[in-house]
Amino acid sequence: MKPTNLSPIRVGLLGIGTVGSGTFNVLQRNQEEIRRRAGRGIEITMVADLDVARAKAAVGSGVQVVDDARKVIANPDIDIVVELIGGYGIARQLVLEAIEAGKHVVTANKALLAVHGTEIFAAAHRKGVMVAFEAAVAGGIPIIKALREGLTANSIQWIAGIINGTTNFILSEMRDKGLDFDVALKEAQRLGYAEADPTFDIEGVDAGHKVTLMSAIAFGIPVQFDKAYVEGITQLAAQDIRYAEQLGYRIKLLGITKRAANGIELRVHPSLVPAKRLIANVEGAMNAVVVQGDAVGTTLYYGKGAGSEPTASAVIADLVDIARLHTADPEHRVPYLAFQPDTMTQAMSDLPIVPMSEVVTSYYLRLKVADETGVLAKVTGILASLGISIDAVLQREADDVGGEGSTQTDLIILTHDCVEAKMNEALAQMQALPTVLAPITRIRKEELA
Repeated sequence: MKPTNLSPIRVGLLGIGTVGSGTFNVLQRNQEEIRRRAGRGIEITMVADLDVARAKAAVGSGVQVVDDARKVIANPDIDIVVELIGGYGIARQLVLEAIEAGKHVVTANKALLAVHGTEIFAAAHRKGVMVAFEAAVAGGIPIIKALREGLTANSIQWIAGIINGTTNFILSEMRDKGLDFDVALKEAQRLGYAEADPTFDIEGVDAGHKVTLMSAIAFGIPVQFDKAYVEGITQLAAQDIRYAEQLGYRIKLLGITKRAANGIELRVHPSLVPAKRLIANVEGAMNAVVVQGDAVGTTLYYGKGAGSEPTASAVIADLVDIARLHTADPEHRVPYLAFQPDTMTQAMSDLPIVPMSEVVTSYYLRLKVADETGVLAKVTGILASLGISIDAVLQREADDVGGEGSTQTDLIILTHDCVEAKMNEALAQMQALPTVLAPITRIRKEELA
């Protein structure tokens, strides 16, 4: 018979910052509901943090606080270790040590798993422990569970997500207020949406980590962030956001992974998205992920992608999953990356990541050109010679660019689908024209149909 009076699962937290304190608070507040859902209690009994005084203030007197994470890992009474330190360095070592000690691991560390996930999941498989990471992607949105369990009947066709709140806030400010990137970034930092060093966010690295994890789950491939194409938003100009709007599009930083004829696409870059798509209307620091499955069609997941309690919601969902499956045969648990392993390596598909030069998509181009006869013909002639067809052309009068009497004009071109290598060649030829007066802006266009 199944026991009905199971003792509580005991949890050790590594790090009691924003997410750690949120996890502690939500567990305390909702402990009775969580116990009923998990079938047993879940208690944080030990916390490691270098700032012991802050940690004690956050958790009160009933929890043991130490300044050394390895004391948590070494404690035989701890069942689950929650890693909330972040980064690739000490976090990797501590997670591997926790696994080796037979502890289940919950982590919000997308950078760690995107780079070292294959090693970590293989170690966990050998030891028969679980590694759960719902909080690593899109904060409080349960997208990992949706991909791994809810959509398991489907052959996933593609995923496209706004999965970094900082960049979405900046792009929303640029669109709503006509701000340049630098001004919008400073506003994001002032309001706490952007870090003092925002590089990982604005250069697309954070989104790259997250889409790498989603891609592995969707397509059964190893995590391989090193093969992702990553481009951020630092080169976007307010005028491009304005022109896109006039053409019926919004610009969003998307993480995209797609099943293609020659492998799996894995890329992060700014994209023009039709304004009528739901995801195009996700504003501020919110996240959204669109998943296309062959059976279910299009599904959309929307919510807060960061923050203390939204992320804690995902951490605790993982704790509940582990509490439910704690006594289950490891072979009958939900696999880390959705596909059942014989060994971790045999389970992985060998589908290659498609190089960016082979990706097929459509484009928005903005050229600052001399306002004289024949310029448009030369530009369109180059595109035609490479087999690139044009969807729309918008030419801004001289007074939009340089005032009355200006000798420059903005030429905006939307293309139909073509392979990226052809577009690179076209850009090189167009840039060499003496009538093209500044570096050409190229933004990819995703219809998400």
